[in-house]
Amino acid sequence: MELKTWFKPFEKLKGNSRLMLIGFWLLIVFAWWFIGTSGEKSLLPAPQKVLEGMKSLYNEGLVVHIMSSLGLCLQATLISIGVSLVIAYLSPVPFIKPVANFLSQLRYLPLTGITCYLAMIVTDARAMQVWVLVVFMSLYFITSLLGVIRDIPQEEIDHARSLGCSRWEVLWEVVVKGRLDYVIEVLRQNLAITWMMLVTVESILVAAGGLGVLIKNSDRFMNHGRILALQIVILLVGLGIDLFLNYLRKLLFRYSKI
Repeated sequence: MELKTWFKPFEKLKGNSRLMLIGFWLLIVFAWWFIGTSGEKSLLPAPQKVLEGMKSLYNEGLVVHIMSSLGLCLQATLISIGVSLVIAYLSPVPFIKPVANFLSQLRYLPLTGITCYLAMIVTDARAMQVWVLVVFMSLYFITSLLGVIRDIPQEEIDHARSLGCSRWEVLWEVVVKGRLDYVIEVLRQNLAITWMMLVTVESILVAAGGLGVLIKNSDRFMNHGRILALQIVILLVGLGIDLFLNYLRKLLFRYSKI
């Protein structure tokens, strides 16, 4: 393995070279962490405080809070996927297209504006959490799906028409069935945004628990070790979800090259 390959543009590293490069950067990060927290004042808490915070969180039911956050995220994701797919798949219909485009533009609406209107309709706090995530996720999910549909080559549509497919059959075969693998990829990207929003959304109902509640409580008492420990947990769980969806896409759609 030659180190100079690490500095060549467009070089593709494989096997041991890739692992060594990842290990090298991890070593730099941990070394900087240990050295940067050795003084009296530091930006980050020392590794010992983070480990103590992780142990304290585990004793307080960290696993239960993780499951609560995952349950909230899963419930909101399933609803938003159903709503978004219907709207996006019907967007080629002229009657529905303005509605889909309008909903896509609403993604610029701040979260405060969304919760303000939902509070007039939803009275249950847990339902409020779910629907805030549903609205937030659906707007971005619809936007991404509309982009996928717009990028479908006209040749694929013409090919389906030449085979005698009706307009609705073209919609089903080319748009729906032909882009199912893109749906999972879009879900991966938007789920990362939704996962970041959990901290804000879970503060609506503290009694329901969740990782967001733990961070809020830790921040209230300025326990930086616990805060960083929770950030690491949230990152690892989010990466786990991303890896699972990527594995699922490759398992279900082996032809996909995304």
